Amino acid sequence: MSKSIVTIGRQFGSGGREVGEKLSKKLNVPFYDKELLKRAAKESGLCEEIFENFDEKPTSSFLYSLVMDPYSLGYTNNGFELPLNHKVFLAAFDTIKKIANEGPCVIVGRCADYALQDYNNCINLFIKAPIEQRIKRISSKYNLSENKAKDMIYKKDKQRASYYNYYSTKKWADIKNYHMSIDSSFLGIDKTVDMLVEFIAQFEKK
Repeated sequence: MSKSIVTIGRQFGSGGREVGEKLSKKLNVPFYDKELLKRAAKESGLCEEIFENFDEKPTSSFLYSLVMDPYSLGYTNNGFELPLNHKVFLAAFDTIKKIANEGPCVIVGRCADYALQDYNNCINLFIKAPIEQRIKRISSKYNLSENKAKDMIYKKDKQRASYYNYYSTKKWADIKNYHMSIDSSFLGIDKTVDMLVEFIAQFEKK
């Protein structure tokens, strides 16, 4: 079993989730993606649907926040209260730390690298791929035309970047934030996973 906590940032359509899932099996450690949201919802007492609505989607829209949360202006009868999107982020942030404290694991997205920046056994990875490869992957996966797949990719990447840049002090996809940034199309998913297993093994020897 690995001794490390692995966080994975990813471009949409790069296969980052698949890499993370297969990596967790190779390392024999728990895997967290949507599972993290379910746990955060359960532990915070907030509805799971709320976590899904705000998942890696920051918004500064007054109307959207007001519709989602009548108290989003920040004031209640009891005084100041955080807007709903901040509550959701902080609940996920706390859950990420609880998960990391339980032992080695693989966590995908949700600013996990930022949440765990003080953990010395944390390895931060970023999975990317050329846009042409990502279009093919998303087009096939969701049965979309190439143009629609491309639009979906740009929208999702923009959301992820905005979420990361909004809530962390870092910049999404900036290689300075990761121990390794890798193009999953170069070796393919399975060989990328094999290479990462070796990288993590070397990291743990140092």
